[in-house]
Amino acid sequence: MADGDDRQATFGSDGSLETETTPDATGENDFGEEKEPNETDGGYSRYVVSSLLQKAVRRSDEEVAAWAAWELARSGYAWNLWDRLNLYVVEDLRAGDEVALLIDRYEELATERWEPDAWKGRLCAIHAALAAARARSTREASNADAYFSAVAEVRAEARERGEEPAHDFPVGDLEPEGEFDAVFDGHTGEGSKRGRGTRFFNTHGARVGPEGEDDQSARWQRLAMILDEDTEYEADELDRAVEPVDPNDPWGEPGDESGGGDGDGEGDRNDGQEGDRNVGQEGDDAPDGSLDDFGA
Repeated sequence: MADGDDRQATFGSDGSLETETTPDATGENDFGEEKEPNETDGGYSRYVVSSLLQKAVRRSDEEVAAWAAWELARSGYAWNLWDRLNLYVVEDLRAGDEVALLIDRYEELATERWEPDAWKGRLCAIHAALAAARARSTREASNADAYFSAVAEVRAEARERGEEPAHDFPVGDLEPEGEFDAVFDGHTGEGSKRGRGTRFFNTHGARVGPEGEDDQSARWQRLAMILDEDTEYEADELDRAVEPVDPNDPWGEPGDESGGGDGDGEGDRNDGQEGDRNVGQEGDDAPDGSLDDFGA
């Protein structure tokens, strides 16, 4: 099947459509009349049906979405249908919805295994449209793009005037020692200059949440840190590494109001302190080196 992008409509200076009708979309409509350019078998404009499909997906109208997909597929505009459905996945559906994989699979079946306007191809079109209509609808990505773009203009205009912007990006200036200090680990130039190596990454940059690591993952993480021959960790650092972030303050650090925490100094070793890898001195309740308390 040809690339749908090559068949998208363009408009002339007078507003008229400048496009060619594909061979698959020619022939007669349901009334025995020769189809006009961009006309569907039912006598509709494919542009209107395509727009209807998107609005039906957005409004979760399953029947209308299924019909619009069927109409485009049977009329020889399957390329238009699949191009649009893939756009809807990113424009109108909630991020992370698995329907994107379903639609991709239905398109593969309809266009590579079967004929897109034949019975099996039409069934795939209907399935894909229903899957999209049943998914959680949201324009969050489009709204975020519009908002961030508007803020970018406000910031640029404010800088030109030498003023603080009335609206700013959610990260502000994004500088070390600020709210997002955890990102400045050894993977960044600023973090490297501060000597933020493995210790800082494990105890700040690698934290997850707010659900946190499950028991198995947390066990592995603790053991990997304890067995690290180049970096020695205190017990509170092991706890910090696996503590989930606060859902109300995802960039805050436990027990560290400054947000910076350790790692600004030089080493990944703890200045040669003995017993750090055993997470406590002999006689404490912490592991004594056997790692039994961690299930090893």
